[in-house]
Amino acid sequence: MDETRPFWEYKRLDQLTAQEWEQLCDRCGRCCLHKFEEANGRLRFTRVACRLLDPTTGACRDYPNRHRHVPDCLQLAEDPDTYLHWLPASCAYRRLHEGRGLAWWHPLVSGRAETVREAGISVAGRVVSEEGVPEAELEAHVIRWIR
Repeated sequence: MDETRPFWEYKRLDQLTAQEWEQLCDRCGRCCLHKFEEANGRLRFTRVACRLLDPTTGACRDYPNRHRHVPDCLQLAEDPDTYLHWLPASCAYRRLHEGRGLAWWHPLVSGRAETVREAGISVAGRVVSEEGVPEAELEAHVIRWIR
């Protein structure tokens, strides 16, 4: 193990510290979108976000307390094997789990948080809050993210 390399290149997800775990999140907001799972296991993402996600910034309004407000918010750190398939292919956790490494636009690689938005990965400015969408209309908001 060469610990002179960045931690994400030699550690498995189950070896990360809490700080490293949080650093891996690129803050794209895609995990906060409503999704449908088809019978074949394929996920379909909507452009409808959790009520805690700010549609303008793509950031959670109360990240430290999100599970108190939204009990079914993914608790990825506690059980990644159960939830990884619910994440987009662009997600750092999923990419590392699948052996693909971090993308060029990830802030840990680029050195800039803005590259997530510049690369078209962030949901900022591209989603609506669930507060304005009746559950029966969720499927009308299915979207295919290019990346």
